[in-house]
Amino acid sequence: MSKYGENNIKAYGKNFTTMTPGPVAKFLRTCIIFQAIRFIIINIKMLIVVSKSH
Repeated sequence: MSKYGENNIKAYGKNFTTMTPGPVAKFLRTCIIFQAIRFIIINIKMLIVVSKSH
């Protein structure tokens, strides 16, 4: 199987219709402190949901 079609794709070109992340989104995706806080918040929410079902 050749990957001929993949060579013609130019990311962030004029025909690339998906949204590109801004500088704030890029920073939040790579910031370890923000990701750790978000991980803790999601885990607390999951604990609440699980505790309601038991």
